[in-house]
Amino acid sequence: MENKIPYKTYLNENEIPKQWYNLRADMKNKPAPLLNPGTLKPMTAEELSGVFCSELVKQELDNDTAYFDIPEEIQNFYKMYRPSPLVRAYCLENALGTPAKIYYKFEGNNTSGSHKLNSAIAQAYYAKKQGLKGVTTETGAGQWGTALSMACSYFGLDCRVYMVKVSYEQKPFRREVMRTYGASVTPSPSDTTNVGRKILAEHPGTTGSLGCAISEAVEAATSNEGYRYVLGSVLNQVLLHQSIIGLESKAAFEKIGVKPDVIIGCAGGGSNLGGLIAPFMGEKLRGENDYRIIAVEPASCPSFTRGKYAYDFCDTGMVCPLAKMYTLGSGFIPSPNHAGGLRYHGMSSTLSQLYDDKLMEAVSVEQTAVFEAATQFARVEGILPAPESSHAIRVAIDEALKCKETGEEKTIFFGLTGTGYFDMVAYQKYNDGEMTDYIPSDDDLAVGFAGLPKVDL
Repeated sequence: MENKIPYKTYLNENEIPKQWYNLRADMKNKPAPLLNPGTLKPMTAEELSGVFCSELVKQELDNDTAYFDIPEEIQNFYKMYRPSPLVRAYCLENALGTPAKIYYKFEGNNTSGSHKLNSAIAQAYYAKKQGLKGVTTETGAGQWGTALSMACSYFGLDCRVYMVKVSYEQKPFRREVMRTYGASVTPSPSDTTNVGRKILAEHPGTTGSLGCAISEAVEAATSNEGYRYVLGSVLNQVLLHQSIIGLESKAAFEKIGVKPDVIIGCAGGGSNLGGLIAPFMGEKLRGENDYRIIAVEPASCPSFTRGKYAYDFCDTGMVCPLAKMYTLGSGFIPSPNHAGGLRYHGMSSTLSQLYDDKLMEAVSVEQTAVFEAATQFARVEGILPAPESSHAIRVAIDEALKCKETGEEKTIFFGLTGTGYFDMVAYQKYNDGEMTDYIPSDDDLAVGFAGLPKVDL
């Protein structure tokens, strides 16, 4: 095999980015502001500081500062598992018989198993710097909760996690990793909060959703002195921290003299996708380069491809600020499939604005097709991918097969957000032929849309 470009390209320790990139600074159309759920006016820094850490509020509201210095303590933590490799998928290319060149950025080289640690350590750092006792959060597949429990352990903070009930039951070992790092883990919705009890009364036997878990975590934070709420996706601050993925990727591509044509990322709330595409989208916005960027979401929770672009509550309990985003409605409860962290009802306001401006595409894929791609990838590339990541793998393979038909030698780049070693129940279902595809009907989606708040701005 001709192999002029290495299988793996690493930056050296000194080449790890020392600043995060704020994509919003280069956006002509800025993402719409968060709204106070009571007044429907833009949230102020003072109002947000009751829920989030003060420094994170500044990052959340800043649409103009292009680069933020990464504190030295966070840089030092990053060096324990970063830089992550940019991998040329030679084996997958050969298996597909495609002229396309396929690359992926692998973010699973840490105990949390995913990219989530990039923002978890930053948010824990700012909480510690503020003198807080601890933080509360939600988690879907468990990657964010695992990452945050690690980060809180590092800084000596209490960590309280509300885990979507279906994932809590499907992934007991993920839960135990969190507990090993000292976190408390509660299946959501639960009877430990007012909003949890209300949701259980209205939806007996519900398997939960990220929207439910967010509501409980926010209530727990605001009702306990010395605590703040932290979120693993959706918010501007999270996309800012995750830009380290794209910045490293771009630097690695430049190191080997390669430019991607197609960039593909899985999309749930937006943390991975936003971080992966950030510097590439920045070039696109500034007119310096052009890239085809594809967001991939599950057909069971299709917020981009079938949602409405509107202001909506970020949580099921309707206690959080309203965000303008592509949404299925805060009351939408997705099916208990194995999409894990991609079961959020809405999408990042930043990414929603970019999608609405037609600066990127979106596709939805069905569960069995996703696991077919995951299995093929695992067998030839040797990494068992997370179900979330496998959505991007599915479309990367599809794009590579199109190149096989046309003879085009495109360079395809996707984000491998993490590993799937805690997702074996899902793989078992697929291997046993018991996995099914669920696609919500228009009537199913209409229920969520009916609950959208009336906002006239």
